[in-house]
Amino acid sequence: MNEEEQTDQNEYPANATQQSARTEEPAQAEQSACSTLSVPLAQPDIGPAEEEAVRRVLRSGWLTTGSEAAAFESEVGRYVGSAQAVAVSSATAGLHLALDALGVGPGDMVAMSPYTFVSTAHAVRRVGADPLFCDIEPDGYHIDPTALERTLIQAQRPVRAIVVVHLGGAACPMSDILTIGRKHGIPVVEDAAQAFGATDPDSGHARVGTIGTVGVYSFYANKPLTTGEGGMLVTDNEELAARARLMRHHGIDRPVWDRYRNPAATWEYDVIEAGHKYNLPDLLAALGRVQLARTEELAAARRQRAHYYLRELADVPGLRLPADHPGHVWHLFLLRMPPAQRNRVAADLQQNGIGVSLHFRPVHCMTYYAERYRLEPHDFPHAAERAAESLSIPLYPRLTGEELSHVVDCLRRAFGTPSPRRAPPAELRQSPGTTAVEDDDVQ
Repeated sequence: MNEEEQTDQNEYPANATQQSARTEEPAQAEQSACSTLSVPLAQPDIGPAEEEAVRRVLRSGWLTTGSEAAAFESEVGRYVGSAQAVAVSSATAGLHLALDALGVGPGDMVAMSPYTFVSTAHAVRRVGADPLFCDIEPDGYHIDPTALERTLIQAQRPVRAIVVVHLGGAACPMSDILTIGRKHGIPVVEDAAQAFGATDPDSGHARVGTIGTVGVYSFYANKPLTTGEGGMLVTDNEELAARARLMRHHGIDRPVWDRYRNPAATWEYDVIEAGHKYNLPDLLAALGRVQLARTEELAAARRQRAHYYLRELADVPGLRLPADHPGHVWHLFLLRMPPAQRNRVAADLQQNGIGVSLHFRPVHCMTYYAERYRLEPHDFPHAAERAAESLSIPLYPRLTGEELSHVVDCLRRAFGTPSPRRAPPAELRQSPGTTAVEDDDVQ
């Protein structure tokens, strides 16, 4: 699920561009439950430190890729525990570079789940390969190891990579996937676009993105760590990282960012590959460095709000809540409900000023992939079922107690289960204001 930051109109929430209307008085919010508050689906948490970091770069006179991006790479590598980190313009770009570095090309196949944003599959197509879809777990959102094994055995052409998607901030259990990859001699690429900072209990609580051969993160505006637009490729393989660095900047044979500022730098360079324009500017990297320093704080805020939902919605009949575990970073709060009720509930929430979205409409149901590969929704029944019953509700660090209560009240009413009148937790009664972001969950 990555983020070239394309927009999928099927995932565009009704309230994505509204600014959250925050109320200072909790009593007033309670009196107007399900009527006046506007709660967007997603908001970045940007404060004075981020603003100052951006100003510092603006004053420096150097806005594009340079020392800030290099420092950001080093800091991300240390945080996740990866020897190599390559800053890129998006996670979609990172996936493209990862597959290219692994030598995936025309005629090859890449095994992946259809339950992801389309950019995961688009990256496969960009290298000329074809996605080989495998269904997700019967009762979850991640690729099913049994389906993966069966699909690899039945594949008619060489499968050169397995792409695993860590969906919504939760780690896909990697142990069985890695075992299958080793058995078939296929590298595992981690699409960790939605899960920066998450850990996998199945892999000794290692950071997702560092467990397979190569991993990719998204820093899109709604992600756990944001640079507005951007991403990072991480790997312990020096050759893969070197190839990604070469190809992210036009195929130029050496770093050239300092050629205008360093008197000792020569203007001479060569182009040895037909590369891309996938570099991350310093202006965005500076923002990312501050966000990285706040990662644990932001993750704790998301977790606190997710736990409030889990507590306040636990007794609603017909509503299934996401599972919790210590490594979850809660990018999304994915509800499950009877498909016959889902659209009505979504409409009720939107009418009450609450942003919602579907994550995701499976890739094999999108016209391009359905027509090119002659696929039907029922070809991957678990993915189709999950899409029919899922709904994402607002979850972000600046979500206040009033807003949380508003979402809970409206959800409970939609299911015919009125809320007991409980005041929001004191620690959530904050009212900082930021601008809402679009949630196409691009990468």
